Amino acid sequence: MRNFLSVADLSPSEITSVIDRAGALKLGAPSDALAGKVGVMIFEKPSLRTKLSFDIGIGRLGGRAIYFSPDETGMDVREPTEDIARVVSRMGDFVVIRTFNHSLIERFSEAASIPVINALTDGEHPCQALADLQTIKEAMGGYTGFKVAYVGDGNNVAASLALAMASVGGSLTIGSPEGYELPEDVLAQARSIGAAHGATIEQVVSPEEAVSGASIVYTDVWASMGQESESSVRKKDFTGYQVNPQLLENADPEVKIMHDLPAHPGEEISVGLLDDSRSIVFDQAENRLHAQMGLMDFLLSDRSDR
Repeated sequence: MRNFLSVADLSPSEITSVIDRAGALKLGAPSDALAGKVGVMIFEKPSLRTKLSFDIGIGRLGGRAIYFSPDETGMDVREPTEDIARVVSRMGDFVVIRTFNHSLIERFSEAASIPVINALTDGEHPCQALADLQTIKEAMGGYTGFKVAYVGDGNNVAASLALAMASVGGSLTIGSPEGYELPEDVLAQARSIGAAHGATIEQVVSPEEAVSGASIVYTDVWASMGQESESSVRKKDFTGYQVNPQLLENADPEVKIMHDLPAHPGEEISVGLLDDSRSIVFDQAENRLHAQMGLMDFLLSDRSDR
């Protein structure tokens, strides 16, 4: 039984296998990896891409998805998380959880006896990182020989991206205001993984330095779900960190733009860039489906070659 709570739960070679499988599934390769299986989706945060992609992906792989909203489960409110994990394990075949505190999904997985997939916590967004890798591979043909820049908050998306880029030997520079950098333990983990694979993972303050010569520039919202009360302070603190045409002048002339969505045009990204010819944002959104199908095929398939 394998859980996927962090990008680091897969070895670099396994990540490559998942992305390769995702690409094959996107091109129409058949898979009945989830035939007869039920995936239980427990979401404590709103979702469009995550819910849509998992629901459709489970069905395309031959399984059935059952969705529970926050009011229906109430982990640690209606009943203890561990009890929910034990009940779901008795009836479902795997569980997909989207929640706030990363420790909650860790507690759930410790009590569960079926695979647990992290569909987003405040600590990581590993499924997004898989879709990011697939999108980068499609746009660039691989992961090496060019620079990826991430501009903005060193949040869960940035954490998973750093671990993912480290695993595939890529070059990533994160530009964040002071106080909003990637957590030190995550940066150290990414650099440790990357050291064995020729990766370069850097954290800088200057957004211009971050995007200098970059072939891909990635950004995310300044205030994530649960941080709405900090929005006005963050807007001030992130002044100068908007991805806009002026900042992109520092990047490679053929730069590609990424954003995991939802976006706030006029804040972290200027109005119009999501639809710019350089944008691969909606390819990135679509690849949530294919990457997660590749992941579920890998984790849950009975194939002997997985």
